[in-house]
Amino acid sequence: MSLSRWISVLVLVISTVPVLMAQAPQLPPSQSGPASVATKPQPANPDFAQAQRLLQQGKYDEAISQLHQLASQNVKLPGVSRELGAAYYKKGDYQKAAEYLKPAIQEDPKDGEAVQLLGLSYYLGGHPTDAIPYLERVDTWLPRANVDASYILGICYIQTKDYPKARKAFARMFDVPPDSAASYLFTARMLLRQEFQPIAEEYAQKAVTLDPKLPLTHFLLGELYLFKSKIPEAITEFQKELSLNPGHAATYYKLADAYSRIQKFDDAERLLQRSIWLDATSTGPYILMGKVLDKKGETELAVRALQRALAMDPNNPVTHHLLGQAYRELGRNEDAERELKIGGQLQQRQDQKE
Repeated sequence: MSLSRWISVLVLVISTVPVLMAQAPQLPPSQSGPASVATKPQPANPDFAQAQRLLQQGKYDEAISQLHQLASQNVKLPGVSRELGAAYYKKGDYQKAAEYLKPAIQEDPKDGEAVQLLGLSYYLGGHPTDAIPYLERVDTWLPRANVDASYILGICYIQTKDYPKARKAFARMFDVPPDSAASYLFTARMLLRQEFQPIAEEYAQKAVTLDPKLPLTHFLLGELYLFKSKIPEAITEFQKELSLNPGHAATYYKLADAYSRIQKFDDAERLLQRSIWLDATSTGPYILMGKVLDKKGETELAVRALQRALAMDPNNPVTHHLLGQAYRELGRNEDAERELKIGGQLQQRQDQKE
C-alpha cells in the first residue's frame, strides 16, 4: 500500500472513531411552527397580560379568544387590534394578522411594531409588493418580529425584481458601500438562494470586475457553473478561488465535486482530504468521499467515510441510502436493508414537508 493510501486510511480511521459511540438515528421532529416572535416587551396595558402569557405558552387560539372577548367588551380598547394582529402573526395566520394590523396602524400611525408586523405578514403571506411600503417605513427593527429588516426588505425587492434596491438593502445589512464589489457579491449570494441564477451570475461577474481579488466571488461563480453542469468553467473558477483563498475548505469540497463528475476520482479524493483537514465539521465532504471511494472500488473505506457523516447527521436520507448500497456491495445484507429502510423513511418525511 502506498504512503498516500496509508494517509487516506489513517484520516478516515481517526475521523470515524466517534461512530462507535453514535446513537441510533432518529427521525426528524416536526417543525416548531410559524415564524417566531419575541415575547418582550410586555404590553403596557394590563388587560393584555393574560393573553400574552397564553401566547408564551403556545396557546394561540386561547389567547386570540381572550383578546376577541376583550374587544367585544370594550370596542374602544386601545391596542387590541395590534395585539390581535400580533397574536395571529405568531400563530402563522398572516392573512388574519394583516386584517387586524391595518386598523392598528390607522389607530396609531406611529406604532412601529404594528407597521413592521404588517409588512412581515404581507411578506410571509406571499405578497412582497404589499409588504415593501411598510417595511421601508421601519427605521429600527423592533424585537417582536425576531428578523432583520434589511434582509426581509432585500428579499422582497428580489421577489419583485427590483435588484438595485435589493443590493442597497443588503449593503446596509453588511455595512458596505452600495456600489462596492462586496455589495454585488452579497446580493449575488441572496439571488442564488432565491433561485434567481441568471441575475446571480451577472452580479457575481460584476463583483469580479470591481474587485478581481475579492474572496468568495470566484467560489460563487463556480457554484453557479456547477449547478449548470458547466464543469470546465466551474473548475476554473474554483481554482481561481483557491489561488486567492487557499484556506477555504468549501472550495476544495466543491472542486472535488466537479472532478468527481468527470470521473477524476483520484483528484477528487485528494481535494476532499484537504477539505476535511481544514474543516472536519461538515458532512458534505465525508458523503462525497464515500461516493468517490465506492467508485474507486474501495468500499470498506467508503463505509467509514459514510459512517462518519452519519454520526454527524443521523437524519440525512442520502447518507443512509449510500451506506446501504455500500453494505450491500460488501455482502452485509442485513445492515444494508436497515440503512435503506431508514433512508426511505427519512426521505418520505422530508417529501411530506415540502
